[in-house]
Formats: sequence, C-alpha cells, structure tokens
Amino acid sequence: MTKPLEGVRVVDLSQITSGPFGTMVLAEQGADVVKVESTTIGDLARRAPISRNGMSSFVLNQNRGKRSIAVDLEHEAARAVTLDLMAGADVVVQNFRPGVMEQLGLGYDDVCARNAGVIYVSISGFGPDGPYADRPALDPVIQALAGVVHRQQSEAIPLPDLVRNIFVDKATSLTMAQSVCAALYRRTRTGQGDHIVLPMLDVGLYFFWPDGMMDMTFIGGGVAGGPRIVDLYRITHCADGQLVYYIATEAQRHGLFRAVGHPEWSEDPRFGTTAALLDDGNRAELGGLLDAAFAALPLADVLARLHEGSVPAAPVLEPEQVFEDPQVVHNGTLHTWDHPVAGRVRQPRHPVRFASSPTPVPEQVPGLGEHTDEILAELGRTDADIAALRESGAVA
Repeated sequence: MTKPLEGVRVVDLSQITSGPFGTMVLAEQGADVVKVESTTIGDLARRAPISRNGMSSFVLNQNRGKRSIAVDLEHEAARAVTLDLMAGADVVVQNFRPGVMEQLGLGYDDVCARNAGVIYVSISGFGPDGPYADRPALDPVIQALAGVVHRQQSEAIPLPDLVRNIFVDKATSLTMAQSVCAALYRRTRTGQGDHIVLPMLDVGLYFFWPDGMMDMTFIGGGVAGGPRIVDLYRITHCADGQLVYYIATEAQRHGLFRAVGHPEWSEDPRFGTTAALLDDGNRAELGGLLDAAFAALPLADVLARLHEGSVPAAPVLEPEQVFEDPQVVHNGTLHTWDHPVAGRVRQPRHPVRFASSPTPVPEQVPGLGEHTDEILAELGRTDADIAALRESGAVA
C-alpha cells in the first residue's frame, strides 16, 4: 500500500517550526522531503537546548522522515545546486524574510521559469509587504498582535499571559501542509502550479477568531450578550489535585451540582438555569460556592461523579503522567525508537489514520548534511563534481 503523498518531492528551505513542522507532516504522509540547510549551523533549531550527543529534541520533533543537504548559499555553485533541486521539485517551502530568496535568485519567479508546475510556499511573519514586512517575527509577538495575550486570563488571575507554546508557528505549518495538498490537487486538474503566500499574523487571527473573537464578530447593535466559550472554562482545586471541567448544557450543570454534593442548587433560581447565570453576580456567587465544594473533595471521587453525570472533565496531568494515561496507552499515541545519535526517544505518532495505508512514525531524523552526497548524485553530479563542491565549501 502506498502512502497518500508518495512520489511527491518537497524541497524545504524553512527553519525552526513555521515550515518544518508542516513539511514533516508531508514526509509522514509519503513525500520525499529534502531539507536544505546552511553548512555552518543548519536549521537554527539544531542549536536549541535539551539535546543528546548534539541532536536537539526540537529538531527530532519536527524533521522525521526527511533527508538533509547542507549548502552555503553565499557560493554561486551552491545556489545552482539549490535551484536544480527546486527545478525538479513538486513543492518548495521557505520562510526567509521577504525579499531574501529573490536576492539569492531562488524566488518564485526564478524557480517558475524552470519549473512552471511548482507549488512554491512563502511563509513570513507579516506578509511580503506592508509596514511590518521587514520586522523579525516570533510566535509570542504574533500572539500579542492577534489579541491572544490579552485574552489569555481567567477571572481568578486577571492578568494577561502568553500561550506558552508556539501555537501560531504550528498552526501556520499545518495550514501550509493543507494548502500544499489543495494546490497539488488543483495541479492534477489544471496542470498549473501556484505561489502560496502565508503570513503568520493572518494565520494567528484566523486560528484564534472562531472562539477567541466571537464577541468581536458582529458590527453594530442588536447583539444578544452572554459569556464567551472561554469564559466557561474552569480549572479548580480539589483536596489532592486539580481538574478541568466544562459545562455546555443545563443537564451537565445539574450533573456538576450532584457531583459536588449539592443537587439542591439545581432548584436554586440563582443557579439552576443558563438564563440565571447570565447575571454576573449569580455567576460569581456560584463560582465561589463551587470552589469551596471542590476543595473538600478527593480528586478521584469527584472525577468519577462528574463522568457519571456526563460532565466533560479531566485531571490536570503532569507531563510524566500523560504517558500513563489509559486512553493515550490504548490509542498507541506515543512511539519510542532508537536514533543512531540521539539514542532512545519518545514521540507522538502522526494523528491521522488512513484506512488505505498505515502512517508509521519514520524512525529517522537526519543529521546536518547527512544526505548531501546522495542528493547531489541524484541531481547528476559526478563524484568529481561532489568533491569539488566540498572542497570549495559550497556544500558540506
């Protein structure tokens, strides 16, 4: 059985996460992904902390199934090699600042002149032009501009905070992978390539908007009010741990009241209906009563009662506890394997399960330039050519 993207060649010049995480998805779904890195430090993610034997976990977690060629784009010969790679690719992905690839002679127009069917992806922080185009962009900066930081707070701790993982970068990468598949499908029907322009700022707003900006959607008056979805999120302390629960219906709220030993609250006109809890005072009063009730109960007991009442709830697990969670174990979500340099590693499988073909974890993450000679040979370079390129420092 073949994987969905088998036969697709991807040339990946991206670094860190906004490109590499998505190109790993393409590799796991069968694409041949060639990672083009600098001869000096490679992908900047290779310098991230938490490593073993020189292999960073950050690189391991975003580059499974790829091959690596190391080139110095300051050399004309290296640029020629890279352009040859692009000329034979189905997909090219880059996340340099706007204008850099064009200066190197590796922009969309340069590649399209030799490969009209190419799907060329340009990822940037803010877009190819505009007042912020030349600014460096990192995930927390995009979070701030998209309104995420301001809204990352609870009533108990009314201070804004960051989402403490690079979710905009990862959302950008997954959006890129989906758009590449859409463009490849269009090419099968029309024969035409495409240039996909993907600003992280736009992705951040698009990803955050459905629930995070639900109260900003309507323009003008006549809007019925009420709490946002995020206002209903709850993290609470029990006698011996923390849990998260979410109440979406009145039936679930009554199940919550039974779980904490106060079924009478279902008949209380202040708390028993959704309409009553639109009142900020009622909602705040109930919050205090619930906090006190939870604090007196053992975590395991109250979780069991919440589940009996069909209330969505889960314990707040520490990272080590995640590995032992019964559903994670049942799903086979995590995979362990032996990297020849990094040793024994643990990683999640790709979450998509195709009925037509398996999606195993590729047990391979390349070292910097590990496949340089192999890829150069595929481009028709002779042993003498490769030796000369290495001698000049154009490749490594």
